[in-house]
Amino acid sequence: MTKATSCGGVVIFRGKILLLYKSYKNRYDGWVLPKGTVEQGETHEQTALREVKEETDADASIIKYVGKSEYSFYSFHEQIVKSVHWYLMESENYHSKPQKEEFFVDSGYYKFHEAYHLLKFPNEKEILKQAYDEYKKLRSEKRWGKKAR
Repeated sequence: MTKATSCGGVVIFRGKILLLYKSYKNRYDGWVLPKGTVEQGETHEQTALREVKEETDADASIIKYVGKSEYSFYSFHEQIVKSVHWYLMESENYHSKPQKEEFFVDSGYYKFHEAYHLLKFPNEKEILKQAYDEYKKLRSEKRWGKKAR
């Protein structure tokens, strides 16, 4: 068993959530949130920002940490146990461009109920719900859009 750590973002602009569509050699198809592996010397925040930028080309800033999801899978007959640290992020606009090298073929911003139903994995749906609840709370407190958190 190998442990791995990734970080990602629930990126929101004007109430809509940024998703990516991955299509990998006809073996994997589905909508996901941007995330990726922590590189040596990076903080979790740096990883989340870098991965969002690399995978979506979106300029985003971290609002706050929203939680961790865990899952396992098999790769080359070895079990990988992955922890993903998630951040609520704010984008500067609706721009996104999927990273073709990582087999992302589409990206876009979706209303909460659309994004929730599009997401492939239950753990990402749960993180989306947690992040969106936090987004609504910050909006009601009129703290959304302020960089200092």
